[in-house]
Amino acid sequence: MKILIADDDALSRRLLEEILERAGYEVTAVANGREAVEKLAGPDAPRLALLDWMMPELDGLGVCRQVRKGRDQGYVYMVLLTARESKADIVAGLESGADDYLVKPFNADELKARLRTGERILHLEDRLVEAREEMRFKATHDDLTSLWNRGVIMNLLSRELARSQRENVCTVLLLGDLDHFKKINDNYGHLVGDQVLREVARRLLLSVRSYDFVGRYGGEEFLLVLNNCRPDSAFGRGEEIRKIISTRPIQTDAGAVGVTMSLGLLLSVDWGHRPADELLREVDTALYAAKSAGRNCVRTAKPHDSLVAVRQPAGEGFR
Repeated sequence: MKILIADDDALSRRLLEEILERAGYEVTAVANGREAVEKLAGPDAPRLALLDWMMPELDGLGVCRQVRKGRDQGYVYMVLLTARESKADIVAGLESGADDYLVKPFNADELKARLRTGERILHLEDRLVEAREEMRFKATHDDLTSLWNRGVIMNLLSRELARSQRENVCTVLLLGDLDHFKKINDNYGHLVGDQVLREVARRLLLSVRSYDFVGRYGGEEFLLVLNNCRPDSAFGRGEEIRKIISTRPIQTDAGAVGVTMSLGLLLSVDWGHRPADELLREVDTALYAAKSAGRNCVRTAKPHDSLVAVRQPAGEGFR
């Protein structure tokens, strides 16, 4: 495990290095508090630190305060080393952000035991962070496909619509539904249906830019939000996405399964300042029109119920 030593006394610094290297630590040593802060704020920084109280440029207490201000950093377990041993000094050291306090001259075995305590605390903190991130992921993502879930994609859509209105740019909504998906479940079983949904989700993610959003809207429906999209290229993007789904069969445990998708498309610039739920109703109407037009095609929602369609090329129907 990596550990930082900050001590302006060269002899003390070297002694600590020897003790800790023999104990199996990967040691970084610096001679002043400013260097210590820089090392602890850097990439892949040590998460254990031994800090001398009295150092030039910035003392050990100042290092603790600076490190604790770095909210984006992982937790650093810091031990102050000092000849001071009054209760007031101990309190001042701990209140500065130090986790432990060791009075010089120290016993090497005691030092190593205190550092092992620090390692246990860091390990526990890592587990808590992992658990928190796992809970956050589960709360925001669909269990099956790992796409954004319905609540999150709706929130992202509302935020993106507000941004596009402020900046006078176009946001494109695509609501896609897999054609005859019930037949896949009936003919091959729900496990194969799940494999199809996961692969469709993967293809959808690959078909958009890193700053676009893809969510599972419900069942076999997917909602795509294309940010800052040129209106004259929107329909072409919808067609590209449709073809990415339909051109190549999906490999499953039951063999290759052909899948097609019908899509409703809506350009925010055509609808003024309408809320997200109203635009979703409109794009859903466009999706229904695509289904009625024979499936595996894209329909565009237009004000006054004017819908523009392009029918699928011959030979691209449901396989």
